[in-house]
Amino acid sequence: MQEEGPALQVLTHRLAECPGEFLAEPLIGQKGSVHTAAVVADLVQDLGGGSLTQGDLAPFVSDNPLKDRNRLRAVLIGAWLLHDPWFRMKRQYAEPAYRFLRDALPAVTDLIKAPMFISEPERREELARLALKALGLRPAGETAVEAQDRLTTVSSVERHRVIMGTRNAQKRAAEIREAMRKKAAEEAAAKASRE
Repeated sequence: MQEEGPALQVLTHRLAECPGEFLAEPLIGQKGSVHTAAVVADLVQDLGGGSLTQGDLAPFVSDNPLKDRNRLRAVLIGAWLLHDPWFRMKRQYAEPAYRFLRDALPAVTDLIKAPMFISEPERREELARLALKALGLRPAGETAVEAQDRLTTVSSVERHRVIMGTRNAQKRAAEIREAMRKKAAEEAAAKASRE
């Protein structure tokens, strides 16, 4: 995140104004109306990349609505975000934008419903910051350290990791307390039988 990118407020505002076409149902099997793979292919070309192969586009095609609907909806929202004029004018972010949509979004969409990237300010900020990081950028006016700290603060993945760590620590503490209680009971029983 060494290079300065666009202002975060511009990106979060863009997300808040995401048009209905990008919020429509992604094509999954024979249902839906937006061909996510075509949107990604267009984005990559608009960002200065070449044509994508069918293999490149395979991650954006699905027949499984239960597994892929939320992820494909987030891809459409992410594509809208990355189609901002700032990125298009640079014409150098096609590859990292593609990798962001293919690889980075699934971890977040396992935890967050895609429409929240539009409706909730903190989720808009998270998506914008994740996209900037994937492109090797930081928000305008922020240092790399500030950008990373703020991303960690709003990160759903980081929050989930902390919650799971806390739950595991609590479970382990409960197991230790139970083992100590049993040992104390056994020692008390042994002492009583000796007397």
